[in-house]
Amino acid sequence: MNNISNKLSSRLESRKEAGLLRSLSDAGGLIDFTSNDYLGFARNEHLRELILAKMSADDGILGSTGSRLLRGNNKRFEDLENTISKFHNADTGLLFNSGFAANTGLIAAVGHECNRIIYDELVHASIHDGMRLCRTPKISFQHNNLNHLEEILRETTGDDIILVESLYSMEGDFAPLTELSELADKYGASLIVDEAHATGIYGEDGKGMVVKNGLENKVFATVVTFGKALGSHGAIVLGGEVLRDYLINFARPFIYSTAKSIHSLMAIEAAYELLPEAEIQRRALSENIKLFIELKGEEFIKEKHSQIQSIIIPGNLEVRNAANEFQKLGFDVRPIVSPTVPAGKERLRICLHSFNTKEEINSLTLSLSAFAAKV
Repeated sequence: MNNISNKLSSRLESRKEAGLLRSLSDAGGLIDFTSNDYLGFARNEHLRELILAKMSADDGILGSTGSRLLRGNNKRFEDLENTISKFHNADTGLLFNSGFAANTGLIAAVGHECNRIIYDELVHASIHDGMRLCRTPKISFQHNNLNHLEEILRETTGDDIILVESLYSMEGDFAPLTELSELADKYGASLIVDEAHATGIYGEDGKGMVVKNGLENKVFATVVTFGKALGSHGAIVLGGEVLRDYLINFARPFIYSTAKSIHSLMAIEAAYELLPEAEIQRRALSENIKLFIELKGEEFIKEKHSQIQSIIIPGNLEVRNAANEFQKLGFDVRPIVSPTVPAGKERLRICLHSFNTKEEINSLTLSLSAFAAKV
């Protein structure tokens, strides 16, 4: 083993000793309380049929063959961008290969042109990685704390950007988008919203929280991802024509990545066709959220009115052991350890879905109450 391999092994061993070692695992038939397939689109037979029908009717090539700036662009990309933009009441949009690529590309590119980057302390890792790629000063504000944000904005000389998620992936709570937009207007800042966990679920036809709050013309950029409620993969950055042109020229994950495959575009297209018809799934998910809140153990679960629920169990080893207990009972519940969340805020993250049955939710909450009684 060479010196580099020795260093890698040492790092892995240190992580293992700290209870931080990650590994891949299969759900193995457990009841799904952890995936982001909130509406069940990833297992939806109607969606499968729509995708297969589109593929059967298309006799073109399967792969994109290159980046969109070289050989990879075609009319299907631009038609899909127009369809999605129209759905979300946006001027235009630009497709990216993933939500991670969209956030890093957008923020790294636009961040160079702003005075400061101001971000909610709980924004996603992809947003942090985008910020690391530019030298612009960064400052965080306390989670959803409008007073703290305004204190920071009072010091502005203009041209700040504010980064938030409409629904936070670990906390399961919503950003006060209307108030954030008002503060951005007041101080001449630009608001960027990541809608990853709200798309498909909230707002008319699942258009998201930006549209639900009537902020389409107030938000500078909206990031919409397809790998969660839409059961597909990829993302789009929605905004104005100038933003789209700028990203085509300066967003490195867009410029230097092979474009999405044609069958991937078909899957996204089919998901958007199905989304307005998914009111039954949205209603079922809403009812399951209400049921979980009614049945949960008040003593240790902080109430969140979304599909993402968290149970704080401090300590990486402790939360991993708790997750193992629930998995032995047949529930796919996963631990979220530090540094993904702050030390002392380790948690079980429970995701609810439209397809979870009342019996499954009741059984899970009974198991949670039994667990709470032991700790």
